[in-house]
Amino acid sequence: MSSSGALKTKPRLRAADEADRPARLLAWYDRHRRTLPWRAQAGERADPYRVWLSEIMLQQTTVKTVGPYFQKFVARWPDVEALGNAALDDVLRMWAGLGYYSRARNLHACAVKVARDHRGIFPDTEEGLRALPGIGPYTAAAIAAIAFNRHTMPVDGNIERVVSRLHAVEEPLPQAKPRIQELATALLDTAGDGKSRAGDRTSRAGDSAQALMDLGASICTPKKPACVLCPLTDGCAARALSLQETFPRKAAKKTGALRRGAAFIITRGEELLVRTRPARGLLGGMTEVPGSEWRAAQDDKAARDQAPAISGLTRWHRKAGIVTHVFTHFPLELVIYTARVAARTRAPEGMRWVPIATLDGEALPNVMRKAIAHGLGD
Repeated sequence: MSSSGALKTKPRLRAADEADRPARLLAWYDRHRRTLPWRAQAGERADPYRVWLSEIMLQQTTVKTVGPYFQKFVARWPDVEALGNAALDDVLRMWAGLGYYSRARNLHACAVKVARDHRGIFPDTEEGLRALPGIGPYTAAAIAAIAFNRHTMPVDGNIERVVSRLHAVEEPLPQAKPRIQELATALLDTAGDGKSRAGDRTSRAGDSAQALMDLGASICTPKKPACVLCPLTDGCAARALSLQETFPRKAAKKTGALRRGAAFIITRGEELLVRTRPARGLLGGMTEVPGSEWRAAQDDKAARDQAPAISGLTRWHRKAGIVTHVFTHFPLELVIYTARVAARTRAPEGMRWVPIATLDGEALPNVMRKAIAHGLGD
């Protein structure tokens, strides 16, 4: 059946059934809510610090990956003032491996601002939250709803999937985002006046948002959704059409051009030569081994010619194979060159020697850990 034909058979819910959806969703959530390290127990008030920290970590990252990082962060920095007093280098080291490192810099900047300008108390409105570093529209809505029970609906990937299937939204993402936002907001609990104040318990706006997130994560999954277990299955347009897995519609992704470069693994006994990337830009403030620029269509000779100048170093060994990594906007291929230098060789300006045994404590992004593993391997 074509999409145009399928649209004519969308089921129509009675107004009373549609109005009952928020209550059915919350009833399901009360029975099946996920236990997450940052989520308050039923009946408890959410901690804005933990909600904020988890939302920043969860941007473009999975719950499974974030869990251990979140636990390490709150163990070391249990509140926003403690995190604001931390050194940025320490935060970057703790963040290493989570990717999208501008989030870590903004996380620290936000903690500093909340501790300094707000006496350690997060603003309780979307407008106030959006004035903080690293908090955009979605994150502000998520914190406002979950931490302060504001009557707003944050729409993440899980909620997009649930809502687009529920209404068989044909418009592809990202163009469909405003329509999905409107439809998702209709699923908010409206037991209160629809204009809930911070801390208002007459409505459950925060629980409505988390219920949709959990529904998308556990029932309305990308592949093989468990529709028979879904509290919203009655009247789900995509299920009626047997097209669940085709929603949400997505525009074709544009992949950036392949970039190529070289990484130089230079050892001095049991030490490795590293440097810190500029604070701004891709992987800003992170630790890396010396390397060439990453350019499209760069040949090996051009990359090799960008090796650092080190006194006494005349021979390079090219390792077999390449290291590959995919960033958001482009894929990368790195050729790896290795060299050993004498015990008293000085590091070039802007670089430093670090013990290989302590590399786990360095703020190394994943692409650099791949390059080092390849270069130091047999």
